[in-house]
Amino acid sequence: MRVHRLIPIAALALAVACSEDATSPTSIVKPQFAVAAGQYGTGALTNTTAAALPSGGHLQSGTVFCVVGSDLSVTCSTGNYQINGIGNTNATADLSATYEATVDCTNRGGNLVEVKSQATGAGDTDVTFKSKNGALTVTPITASTPTDAAFEASATCPNGNWRKSVAPGDPTLVSFTYTLTFAGFSTPTVTIAAQ
Repeated sequence: MRVHRLIPIAALALAVACSEDATSPTSIVKPQFAVAAGQYGTGALTNTTAAALPSGGHLQSGTVFCVVGSDLSVTCSTGNYQINGIGNTNATADLSATYEATVDCTNRGGNLVEVKSQATGAGDTDVTFKSKNGALTVTPITASTPTDAAFEASATCPNGNWRKSVAPGDPTLVSFTYTLTFAGFSTPTVTIAAQ
């Protein structure tokens, strides 16, 4: 008996799903995710295994984190931090940030076509720090939000007669990754990422 009661409900659901008024799964707009302004990271060295840090290495002072500003620039870290006990081992910090914007292409007739454009943040993105007396002082590095001109330059409109402009509310910060890797080590001692 229960099977007969469920069949009409299943048939009704199928009829609604197949009707012209039903929303097609392909017509659902996927949400766009972006990295929000705020602080990222633990404040400490994130990987202290022998594969990532010279023997005896430890965080002596400061905190290790990244800050995304209201202008979507990324700064890692906002103050110096010092790692001691590393001998004469240098390290390289790398910060990469990816931004996305919609560029509106408008022709002389006022027709508009939206084009997705990606650009990489500008700034000190690959810095080598030299150890001194067994210590390494790491200073902040920043990736700045690309200009509208950078997004417009990377967008392709239907032809050269169309005017390019970044859509209101853009750009967004899609992701960033900050690493600090000691020379001779394949694994970063610090990794902070958001996407």
